[in-house]
Parts: sequence; structure tokens; C-alpha cells
Amino acid sequence: MTKVLQNVQMLNEQGELQTVNIAIVDGKITAIGQEVNVAGAEIIEGNGLVVAPGFVDVHTHLREPGFEHKETIATGSASAAKGGFTTICAMPNTKPVPDTVENMQLINGLIQESAVIRVLPYGSLTQDISGEVRTNIEELKAHGAVAFSDDGVGIQLASTMYEQMQDAAKHDMVVVAHCEDNSLIYDGVMHEGKRNKELGLPGIPSICESVQIARDVLLAEAAGARYHVCHVSTKESVRAVRDAKAAGIRVTAEVCPHHLLLEEMDIPSDDANWKMNPPLRGADDKDSLHAALLDGTIDCIATDHAPHTIEEKCCGMVGAPFGIVGFETAFPLLYTQFVETGKWTLKQLVDWMTVKAAQIFDLPYGTLEVGASADMVLIDLQKEQTIDAEGFVSKGRNTPFNGWVAKGWPVVTIFEGNIVYQEAE
Repeated sequence: MTKVLQNVQMLNEQGELQTVNIAIVDGKITAIGQEVNVAGAEIIEGNGLVVAPGFVDVHTHLREPGFEHKETIATGSASAAKGGFTTICAMPNTKPVPDTVENMQLINGLIQESAVIRVLPYGSLTQDISGEVRTNIEELKAHGAVAFSDDGVGIQLASTMYEQMQDAAKHDMVVVAHCEDNSLIYDGVMHEGKRNKELGLPGIPSICESVQIARDVLLAEAAGARYHVCHVSTKESVRAVRDAKAAGIRVTAEVCPHHLLLEEMDIPSDDANWKMNPPLRGADDKDSLHAALLDGTIDCIATDHAPHTIEEKCCGMVGAPFGIVGFETAFPLLYTQFVETGKWTLKQLVDWMTVKAAQIFDLPYGTLEVGASADMVLIDLQKEQTIDAEGFVSKGRNTPFNGWVAKGWPVVTIFEGNIVYQEAE
């Protein structure tokens, strides 16, 4: 079936919007231009909305298998589609963990059954993400692992990380790390700064993250490995990544919307919807993350979508799990706070959420060009609404952004040529 998406505004290389039509055959883009018309094609009316490549998120948690009360592949992928995402990479902290071929096949089967967009599973670096026994990278790669991580816990033993990096380098796979030195967490629940003292809550010092990044970039250099740092949150971490890049080490990094938008002093009270890992840091950390995005030290934006139940998040930070949801609010929040205010261009934001994310894992997604998969999001830049967690498609309601007003909302998401989300009229 041939489809034509007509009358949409598309960014050109210069970052200017141009009205185009896009022809789609068998889930692929076949033509883009002002004069594209195909006799007998199904017309999708774009109504002058902005079209961007479907967003790519390299860091998400879908909780299935094992924690379906928090989220499922069906609800998580539908939530991502609503937020404009068409490719997401799912972290391995599930039960069972994708640490064997059998478990990987189980997860692939679940994805096939219920995902409405492209879900690419991570393989774990160690069995049961315990940080001890190494997994077989070659086997897991052969069964679809997009990259390797023990996300949620830092690998404490340098030799384990080094040996897995060596193995990953052999198979040209990226090692992805949640960097945290367990000996420096000190049972903290938020950033060790000024606000944790005011709230009487135990703090997590910045070095907890940066020390492990500094170790890992040196291990990656020695192993000749590709290394990606999850959710950079501190100025020291930025410095470690910047120095590593300058030294020619193959390192990439991501930042989350919440670390760009919020800092420790924004935390209103002992409310677990503000508890995430890494925590919201100081204002100077936030400023350094911005600078790092703009100068290319940080490569892309990822949500770290981490749903939990209301019961788990109800009763203060101590005892509550870390994490917030992010799929449905990422683009409008960033558009409102940074593009509308002139700090970023629309092209920069779209690139950080699409092509730059895809490039980290050599994924052939995140672009609008002839021959590419017809994965697109239509965005209404004028649409303004209040974030209402009760209306989320995700099972998770755990967000610090409830009640914020944001502009620039995804209204239609197309995956492989089919509409997978459309805003209700």
C-alpha cells in the first residue's frame, strides 16, 4: 500500500521549515518533496504540522518480564508512541535478566507480541546483573542485544568491566554504564548538597558517579572498546567525558530531560516523585550539562523512563525506589524551556532526540530520507497544555512535572508507515 503524508513542515539541513509531502511504500520512505503525489495513494493529512523523525530513546525501562505491576511492554511502548518515540532500547533489569540466549529469546517473544513500536533489548554485562559472572556477548548479540549494560547498578570490580569491554570490542558492541561506586552512595536518596540538609535526608555525593566514569574511560581506552555513559549528572562527570573524548577514547554520553530542567533546590519536600538516580544535582552541575550538550561532549538526550507504582512512591524518599517516567513529556518540556526561549534551535533538539541517539549504536533510524524506515512524529508546536499524570498511557504516574504547562506536543506518531498514536479529536 502506498501512502502520502501531505502538507507537513520538515526541517532542512539549515534548520528551516519547508512544506513537503512524503510518500511511503511498504513501511519505507520513497519520496520527499513539494510535488510528491501518487495516484491511488492513501492520504494522511499533515495539516501543516511539523514532521520529525520518530524519536529514539537509548535508555528506557519497560519492567516486563517480572515487574508487570509497574509497566508492561504494551503500556510502555504505547506511552513512548504517545511521546513521539518509534525506537526505544529497553534496559535489562527485568526478571529474568536477558543474560542467556533462552532469556533473550523470551524477551524478544514478548516484544514481538505486544510492542507497538520498535523495542530493542539490551543484554546484561553480568549474570543476573550481579556484577560478578560475565555474560556471553557473542551469543547475546546473535540473538538481538542492541548493546550491553547492567543498568541500575555500577559494575564495582574493574577487572569484570575491563574483561567485558575487551569482549565487546571484539564484537564491536557498545558497553553502556550506569556509573555508581557503591562505596560512595552512603545510603543517600538525593544529592548531597544544600537541599538534602534542609530536608534532613541522606545525600549521594557527586563523586559517586564521576569516579566510576573516570575509571571506565581508562578501561575503555585499554580495551579499545566503545563506551557509553548513561544519564550524566555532574560537572565532574562532564569533565571526565570531555577529557576522554579529547584523548581519542571512544566514549559517548547521554543526559536526561530532568537533569537539564531541574536542580536540587527545586525539590519542594520529601516527595519520592523527585527521587531519581542519579539525583537532581546542583545548579552549577545543571549549567555544565547544558554547555556539554552544546559543545558535543554529551551526544544525545535519553529519558531513563522508569515507572513505579503509586504505592511505591507514596511515602517519602527513604524506602521508595529511584526513578521517574519520561516518555510522554520529554519533547514538550524541552521544547518549551529551551527552544521557545531561544537557548536551542528546533533542529538541535530534534537531532539530540533522533539521529544522534541512533548513531551511538549504529542504528539505521532517526532520519527522514528516501530509503529510511517511515518512522515519524507530527508535532503541533502551538499546542499548549498542562501535564496531567492521571492522563498518562504509562502505568507510572511518578513525575515531578505534574501540573507544568508545556508547548509543542506530538499529536501523531507513525511507525513503519502505520499510525500507532493519534491524539483524540
